[in-house]
Amino acid sequence: MEAKTYYFVGIGGIGMSAIARYLKNNGHKVYGYDRTQTLLTSELEKEGMIITYKDDPDTLPKVIDLAIYTPAIPSENKLLKEIIKRGIQLNKRAFALAEIVKEKKVIAIAGTHGKTTTSGLIAHLLHNSKIGCSAFLGGIANNYSTNMLCNTKSEYVVVEADEYDRSFLQLNPYISAITSISPDHLDIYQNKENLEQAFIQFANQTNKKGQIFLKKEISVETHSEISANTYSLTNIEADYYAWNIRVSNGSYYFDYHTPEKVYYDMQMTYPGIHNIENAILALSIALQLGVNEYELRAGLKSFKGMKRRFDLKLKTQDTIYYDDYAHHPEEIEATITSLKHLYPNKRICGIFQPHLYSRTKDFADEFAKVLEELDDIILLPIYPAREEPIPGITSKTILHKINKMDKYHVTKEQLLPLLSALQPQLLVTLGAGDIDQLVEPIIQLLKEDE
Repeated sequence: MEAKTYYFVGIGGIGMSAIARYLKNNGHKVYGYDRTQTLLTSELEKEGMIITYKDDPDTLPKVIDLAIYTPAIPSENKLLKEIIKRGIQLNKRAFALAEIVKEKKVIAIAGTHGKTTTSGLIAHLLHNSKIGCSAFLGGIANNYSTNMLCNTKSEYVVVEADEYDRSFLQLNPYISAITSISPDHLDIYQNKENLEQAFIQFANQTNKKGQIFLKKEISVETHSEISANTYSLTNIEADYYAWNIRVSNGSYYFDYHTPEKVYYDMQMTYPGIHNIENAILALSIALQLGVNEYELRAGLKSFKGMKRRFDLKLKTQDTIYYDDYAHHPEEIEATITSLKHLYPNKRICGIFQPHLYSRTKDFADEFAKVLEELDDIILLPIYPAREEPIPGITSKTILHKINKMDKYHVTKEQLLPLLSALQPQLLVTLGAGDIDQLVEPIIQLLKEDE
C-alpha cells in the first residue's frame, strides 16, 4: 500500500486523534492543526505526527492527499479555507471513519452517555480474547494509554458512534447498541423527538445478519427486521441484567443473568454503580461474538476504565479525588450516585465546568437540581468550545438556581486557594472542557495539604 499524506484540522479531538493514530500506524504521513497544545497532541507528536498550533496556511504541507476536519472547527478557519481553495479532497471526520471501517464488522456503541466506557470495555474484552478487534474510542483506555487499537487479523472493529452532527448515521453496524437517549445537542436536533428519530435511524442501519442491543428503559421502537436484545442494571424483564450486586474489598461483585445461563460472582474492579450497567452491555455483546466465560471474567476483572470516566486520581488517608467527563445532568447524577454508594459517610465537594452556552441555557434547572446533591459546589466559567457567548448565560445562571448555601463561583486562578480553605474529604471534578488541565495542580495541592 502506497503511503499517503493526511492533514487533520482539529487533530487534538479525541475522535480525530484515533483516526490519525490508525493512519500513522498503517504507514501514512500525518500532519495536523489544533488551537492549543495538550497532553494528547504532545503524545501524537511523539508518535511522529507533525502538528502546528497556528491557523496559518503557510504551515500546510505542499502535497496533501486527503484533509479531514471536525465539525467543531469554525468555517472562518484559514487553514480550512486554503484547503478548499487548493482543491484538496476534504472529508468530515465521521465520513473518514466510515470509509476506514466499511470492510469490517462494526460494533457501534451509541448513546448520549455511557458509550465511551462501554466501547472501551468491549474493546478490552475482545482484545483479550481469541477474537481480537481494532477500536476507535472516544476516550483514552487506561489499560493501553491510547484511544485506538489496531488488529489487522480481526474482522471486528469497535467504534464509539457519536450523535453530534448526526455523525453516527455514516455507519452501517454489524452490531449496534444504544445506551441512552437524553435531550442533548439541541443546537443540532432542536428537540428530543428529532434526536430519538436519529437514534432509530442509526439502529435501523444495522446489518440484517447482525444484532441490536437496547437499554431496557429506552422507550423507542426501531423498525428494523432484527428484534432488539435488551439489557439493564437490575430490571429482570431485560434479556441481560445484573443481580445480587455487592461491594467487597474495593471490587463490585454481581450475578450476570443471560437468557441462557447465570454467571455467578462476576468481579469488576472499576468503580461506579453505573459502570455495572455498561459492563452488562459489554459482556452481552462479547458473549454473542463468541468470547468464552474465562475470557469474560478475566477481561472484566482486569479492565482499568477510561481516562476521565470515574477516574480515581488520588487516594490518601485524608482525601479521595476523582475526575470525570460528565457534562450532562444525567451523567453528573450517575457520578454523584456512585460516589455516595462507595463513600456513604464522606462529604462530597464537586467542581463543575459547564460545557457550551447552549447546553447551560437548555439545562440550567436540571444542572442546579443535580448539583444540589453535592455538599460543596464550585462552579467554573463556561467552556465555550465551538460557541459564541449567549447574552445573559453564564455559570452564575446555574449558581443562582442552586438552593443551598455551600456554593461558590470562581475563576480557575481562584480555585486552588478555595480548595485549600475547604479541605475536601471527597473531591470530584466534572466537565468536558479544559478542566482536565487542572487535575495535576489539584493533585499537587491536595498532597501538600496532607
